[in-house]
Amino acid sequence: MSIPKEPRQLMINLMYLVLTALLALNVSNEILNAFKTLSVSIEGSNRSIEQKTNEVYEAIKENEKAPGQADKVRPYRERADEVVKRSDEMVKYLNDWKKKIVMEAGGYSEKDPTMPDKMDNIDATTLLLVEKHGADELKRKILELRQFMLEQVRGDSSTMSKTMPLNILPAAKNDHNPTADWGIENFEHMPAIAAMALFSKFQNDVRASQQLIINRLFEQAHLKDIKFDTIGAVAVPKNSYVLEGDKVEASILMAAFNKANKPIVSGGGGSIKPAVNGVVAWETVAKGTGLQTVQGKITLNTESGPIERPWKFEYVVGTTGASMQLDKMNVFYIGVDNPVTVAAAGYSVEDVSLDIPGASVRDSSVKGHYNIKVDKIGTVNVAIMAKSKEQGGAKKNVGNMIVRVKRIPDPIVKVGGKTGGSMNAGLFRVQIAPAAILENFDFDTRFIITAFEFSCLPKGRDIIGPYKVASSIGCRFTDNADIKKAMPNLKAGDKVFIENIKAVGPDGKVRDLSPMVFSLN
Repeated sequence: MSIPKEPRQLMINLMYLVLTALLALNVSNEILNAFKTLSVSIEGSNRSIEQKTNEVYEAIKENEKAPGQADKVRPYRERADEVVKRSDEMVKYLNDWKKKIVMEAGGYSEKDPTMPDKMDNIDATTLLLVEKHGADELKRKILELRQFMLEQVRGDSSTMSKTMPLNILPAAKNDHNPTADWGIENFEHMPAIAAMALFSKFQNDVRASQQLIINRLFEQAHLKDIKFDTIGAVAVPKNSYVLEGDKVEASILMAAFNKANKPIVSGGGGSIKPAVNGVVAWETVAKGTGLQTVQGKITLNTESGPIERPWKFEYVVGTTGASMQLDKMNVFYIGVDNPVTVAAAGYSVEDVSLDIPGASVRDSSVKGHYNIKVDKIGTVNVAIMAKSKEQGGAKKNVGNMIVRVKRIPDPIVKVGGKTGGSMNAGLFRVQIAPAAILENFDFDTRFIITAFEFSCLPKGRDIIGPYKVASSIGCRFTDNADIKKAMPNLKAGDKVFIENIKAVGPDGKVRDLSPMVFSLN
């Protein structure tokens, strides 16, 4: 197609290109807003954990000042100092990562300066954490901090290792990730807003682990002169963010307890196990979505009688965050391969698939990408399926999306790059055939003209024709002997009519296209 010379037509073409690009960005706003809400919720939970930890940390420092307690408490307070310092450094390091991702994705939003302007950008995390191997350093720092924290609770590190939230689970080996790379599994093609939520979750793991270690250091000091009226119940969730159907675990304990005096926990609606070394294990299965609050009471028998304190903690139950992005347009077109990209948070790309009644789904050469073919105008309900972690690999629905189905728009018929009007007679005489052109259409497809009628009105003479041409493989002017004979004799002042134009597209349907009239000069 020739480039228009008129400024107005050139501007119209550019506007169509911009509109096409905008329509291609079809990541669900609901999914992006869910990650935004999740990130904000986790940060709120982090502040709550940090406040409770500071209370116990300050109690350690105050008990060191008590008469006769300095030598006994000082080693635990010094270890607590280092735990707080290292935890704060790690939280800052994770914040710096958030900023890097946001800036790589295009900067912060003017409407909400705490959030990325392009929440659906999937290139920033892939570049920074996978291609530049930033995830390797992140993984190393998390494991180093975990090991450091466990070393501070000497004698209890084996027990604490089982309940500490801060950890790195090994990546699964599959066709998409044959080397079981942790960075690829967790960050490849992750939207910027989802990465912020994940880094907030890492910060939550740091703060929850810090709280667990500070509490244990407080307990190890064995302060006999502690006043029970200052004791507070502590509930530490092992998982701050879970998917529906996942197990939710927490450790519930009372600070400065006596190991020989086992506390009794009630409430919370979950499974409560007997206390071991002063710690009561609680667990349940996540149900519903959003912020969940669990509360109950803990009772400790003392020489002065039983002491009861309320306990409470919060965790977030999220959906799988399944989404489908239409790679070219915001609709499915009949007769062509419609490429889509599918992902579901919490699932390997190998375990995610599509189920579309009334359409065919074909894998592409890239994992997570599919080609969809449809044959009826209307809408289709796309079901995003994933292999369940809890049901022996059975598939379950993790998301849905309604997509409109349209037929490919009619092509425009042109001869010599024009749809009609005036044309130089010499230029028209050398034309081979009319062509059906799809303008501003992203798909690689074409229409074939299978029939047309040609007639001409020579200046000062009677009309010649019409002459019919028909062929399933495409029609040319030379396919009809009369047209072939008339073409060299066309002169300035003649009019040419091309009518009853038929064309067939990739859907196999015959289309009637608009006629053309040329005035030769």
